Amino acid sequence: MGHTDCFVVSGSRVLEGVGRYVVIAVGTKSFNGRIMMALRGDAEDTPLQSKLNRLADLIAWAGMIAGLVLFVGLMIRFFVELGTGVPVMTPAQKGIVFVNILIISVTLVVVAVPEGLPLAVTIALAFATKRMTRERLLVRALGSCETMANATVVCTDKTGTLTQNEMTVVAGSVGIHAKFVRDLANNGGRADTEASSSKPGSPSTEAQHPRRFADDFPLELSDLDQVLSPALREAFNESIACNSTAFEDTDPENGTRIFVGSKTETALLKMAVDLKWDNYRKTREGKEQLQVVPFSSKRKAMGVVVRHGCGARFYVKGASEILVDRCTSHVVVSKPGEGKNGNDEIETDGLSGDDKENVSCAITFCAGQSLRTIAICYRDFEQWPPAEVSVGKDGEVPYDFLASELVLISITGIEYPLRQGVRGAVADCSRAGVQVKMCTGDNVLTARSIARQCGIYTPGGIVMEGPVFRSLPPNVQEQVVPRLQVLARSSPEDKRVLVDTLKRLGEVVGVTGDGTNDGPALKTADVGFSMGIAGNEVAKEASDIILMDDNFASIVKAIMWGRVVNDAVRKFLQFQISTNVTAVVITIVSGLASSDEVSVLTAVQLLWINIIMDTFAALALATDPATTASLDRKPDRKWAPLFSCDMLKQILGQSAYQCIIILIFHFLGAKILGFGGDETDKRVTTLVFNAFVFAQIFNSFNCRSLDRRFNIFEGMTRNWWFIGITLIEIGAQILIVFIGGAAFSVTPASLAASGVSPSLSASSRSPSARSSDSSPTARVNASSALSASFPATRLLYPPRTRSRSFVVRSMNAAGIAPQMKPPNIIAATMLPSLVSFDPSRSAAQLWETKVEVR
Repeated sequence: MGHTDCFVVSGSRVLEGVGRYVVIAVGTKSFNGRIMMALRGDAEDTPLQSKLNRLADLIAWAGMIAGLVLFVGLMIRFFVELGTGVPVMTPAQKGIVFVNILIISVTLVVVAVPEGLPLAVTIALAFATKRMTRERLLVRALGSCETMANATVVCTDKTGTLTQNEMTVVAGSVGIHAKFVRDLANNGGRADTEASSSKPGSPSTEAQHPRRFADDFPLELSDLDQVLSPALREAFNESIACNSTAFEDTDPENGTRIFVGSKTETALLKMAVDLKWDNYRKTREGKEQLQVVPFSSKRKAMGVVVRHGCGARFYVKGASEILVDRCTSHVVVSKPGEGKNGNDEIETDGLSGDDKENVSCAITFCAGQSLRTIAICYRDFEQWPPAEVSVGKDGEVPYDFLASELVLISITGIEYPLRQGVRGAVADCSRAGVQVKMCTGDNVLTARSIARQCGIYTPGGIVMEGPVFRSLPPNVQEQVVPRLQVLARSSPEDKRVLVDTLKRLGEVVGVTGDGTNDGPALKTADVGFSMGIAGNEVAKEASDIILMDDNFASIVKAIMWGRVVNDAVRKFLQFQISTNVTAVVITIVSGLASSDEVSVLTAVQLLWINIIMDTFAALALATDPATTASLDRKPDRKWAPLFSCDMLKQILGQSAYQCIIILIFHFLGAKILGFGGDETDKRVTTLVFNAFVFAQIFNSFNCRSLDRRFNIFEGMTRNWWFIGITLIEIGAQILIVFIGGAAFSVTPASLAASGVSPSLSASSRSPSARSSDSSPTARVNASSALSASFPATRLLYPPRTRSRSFVVRSMNAAGIAPQMKPPNIIAATMLPSLVSFDPSRSAAQLWETKVEVR
């Protein structure tokens, strides 16, 4: 009691009991308010935003320099013409020439400056967040979308995220020897409790290893009635129905009937319903309650005394390792078909040393299978209150007397079943190069079992308890973290320390949390995920994204949409830079080569091109839907360049191709196409303008791909925005050519001449396009294929080769030479050693070193 106080933290939930309280602080002075104030702060730029800001500044300076070069060049020529007097110009003509030079120079700067870049990012984020809401993801911070694209580690909770938020009875025993299992055909190993003490890979035949518990027999849970006598079945049902505060109600969301209350009690009630035992309400109403023992975390049990015949019966359930120690006998059941289960009385027998060892082994085995074990017991009294004990002032019999000389009915194993799709989601994260680390408050055995079921715990991984990890020196933490996969018995502070260590190693970290104490970890992480159902307001306020379904699979969707946003920005950059380069080169070359100091592309034409380049391109290229193909590559590091080699090849190839074609049209178009007459220059200008616009339209198809895949139309039918905008651009360009002659300085041309520009522009696919898949992912996975083909290579390249670089980097930071062997702190904890099968020992004591490495 010395470590407790009388204060209730604001934001706490009252789970049981009644009372009064006095408010001593509100608002920012309360505990909740102080946490909320501590979570405030200026948001940092994401890696993509930092790169885009630097790129925008660079392009703006380049555009201004290009405009200045054009202005200076044209002005020098203009002054030379003024000095020579050729051609002869009136003052008005001189003013017009100067204004034209100024307009074309300013227009060039306007075209070169990427004012559409923020628009593209905003559109991509807006579309992504809207569609993520349909995927049960509520984005609170827009920057978190693009950050998740480069996430390398996700630290997740277990309960409610990896597992369902309701518990189910999946295994257990009745008496000592009847081991029942739900879905025995697929989970038969759960009935073999002796497997917990056998060595992996060793023969298990009875001839070589005689069974210690030869009388044990497996049983399908649905066939449990076959081994229960009517009296035992009635007692089992009463122990579940009467000793419970759960009740049945209607789910407001879907109208179905559900049990409401403690998850453990609802799991037992659902088991009774599945076995078609008497309705719990009928059973409760048929029994007179004489005394109720509410659940207490101190006694870890709850019970009820009901009238039974002329006396009374005490039903109790609770922590198995505690109640088993209070049992002196157990119910006896026979194998199905032996004909001994029809008795009207409950057959019992004394609890021998072998029986206790059997039960102890079963409890430990269930713990290793991530099952929560509950013991169900009873005790009969000939009269009530018992004559041998004095009744307290409140008229109740002391619990210690009631819970003695108990009869063991059953040990039930209850678990949180994995959420549907969790295994696939973890596998998708691994495929995408994202490590998943589980942080849970469960013991090592339970955490390891759940992690293995999910696919988180893999060969080469480390399981460690939170207090042990927190006590390690920082340099040792940095060595352990790359291979740490499960952090058991962890507190929110342990999670925060883990996130800090990962960020020091250069990882981009996502974290899930649902409680008030998770706020610092959620705020420390690059992306914080809070639970929409189980999370409280502090966790939601500290998070960047809210999982409205509390499902881990939604995190994979966040990664996909984050990569869609990043890809959309890169597609737009790929398109805009190639257009910028082409427009600047053509404007400068044609302007300097013109005798009239004008560019082949007029200011109005350049502004129309700018609309295509910025607004329409942003809408078309930033609205692609998310696909699982984005998970086939590793995340980009923070220091990775914004432009990949394939993007640079695409930009340079397109710019060179467009410049060559358009300059040829400009200087030789009239001769090639046989133009003549008074409007030759205007027809050539129209041809150049048409070719340039259609080159950008068809280049937008090329820019849908960030690699050199040959099929640029893949998935285009899923983006109707792109198709619609492309058709609008083509229709608008045709109208401009045939109708907007005066405004755009163009003239209608024949169908043959008009078809030349689109034809040459449509052939602008990069010659470096490839039809075979040699993507970066395929090249990275080559080492894995080599390891699979030649097992000997695993000696040189362990399964977790990706962590090697982090270990070397962390050793360098700690001042340890890479050629030196790492400290033996890790190697010394490789082999787990169970202290004993005594379930009364804590989970922490079950492991000598508190850590396991496979």
